[in-house]
Amino acid sequence: MSGPASAEVVIVGGGIEGAATAWALTSRGVCDVLVLERATVGSGGTGRSSGIVRCHYGVRSLAVMAWCGVRLFTHAAEILGVPGGIGFERVGYLVGVGPRDAAALAANVAAAAGVGVDTRLADPAEVAELWPEADLGDFAAFAYEPHGGYGDAYRTCHAYLAAARRGGVRVRQGATVVRILTDGDRAVGVELADGSRIAAGTVVLAAGVWSAALAAQVGVDLPLRAQREQILLVTPGAPVAGRPVLSDLVGLQYLRPERSGELLVGNSDHSRPQWVDPDDYRAGADPDYVETAVGRFAHRFPGLPDVALASSYAGCYDVTPDYNPIISITPVDGLIVAAGFSGHGFKISVAVGELVADLVVDGDSSHPLIPAADFRLSRFAENAPLVSPHPYVGAGQMR
Repeated sequence: MSGPASAEVVIVGGGIEGAATAWALTSRGVCDVLVLERATVGSGGTGRSSGIVRCHYGVRSLAVMAWCGVRLFTHAAEILGVPGGIGFERVGYLVGVGPRDAAALAANVAAAAGVGVDTRLADPAEVAELWPEADLGDFAAFAYEPHGGYGDAYRTCHAYLAAARRGGVRVRQGATVVRILTDGDRAVGVELADGSRIAAGTVVLAAGVWSAALAAQVGVDLPLRAQREQILLVTPGAPVAGRPVLSDLVGLQYLRPERSGELLVGNSDHSRPQWVDPDDYRAGADPDYVETAVGRFAHRFPGLPDVALASSYAGCYDVTPDYNPIISITPVDGLIVAAGFSGHGFKISVAVGELVADLVVDGDSSHPLIPAADFRLSRFAENAPLVSPHPYVGAGQMR
């Protein structure tokens, strides 16, 4: 079936960032938008997201973006027009650190609270009530966000696109973009694998790690790599429904309850990243990783003695050198990039879409606390990475 020959904005990538951008553009009055997805909507990194919702960031703009996400997720039924919601579970979010990170934790909590995030330091006795099965002895300090929790990135992606379609956006699945078309120094459209061409006033490249190869064809260097991450699903042997998400920055793990009653257990140790081909990597967890992860979990939760491994899977982060996203204009006029989310993409997606829409319409951010300069592509060439002023030892990459 033939598609449109042109659009005011073509979005390459039907994951959560492309979907959020499409919806945000309609809110800015830009409705002649075409989303091109090479497979099916949400089938890339979006479909493998852990879905953690938290605002605990050392980078102020990321904390603000995540807080925008919390507000959307909480009121998604009304805002996005999805009566069944998007699968957000507001169970709260806890982060615990050891002695050498206690000062950084306090500074990050104060900074986030200063921009409106509902967060505070938590007393160990309170944490023990929230997670009575946990051994908290090696933690020195905790922070708590009552509005945090977890969601469903896949459902959220589809909800964004459903709202975008109501605004006039078109979506084509099975439409692989193989080339960005240029006229001089300006992007003017895209070419698909079937040889067809679609003219565009603006091209938004939101294809995760796959964005790099397309950008390179027009001389734009996106420093993106695919980092494989492994996830375990464990049967806890006891009811854990309603327990808050726990980010354990001593054991370098995180976990959250699943609606099935299982626990999802992820990794926060990125000191030895595993770089892979995003189209060819092992989909399940490695035996040596399982052994390590189970040991960390058993140390933290001696009150769950009947834990069993239910299943595992692996996904990929699209990672930048500073583990923060690129949301930016590029040296090619009319080409905007939203990629390199490094594991943050779900929770900040609504603000990402709004920032990209701002770049399309105005060329700059409209939000005073989310400067476009923070996420500029040129920061890498300038040797000016976006980093937290208060990083955590051993887990700084993801904070």
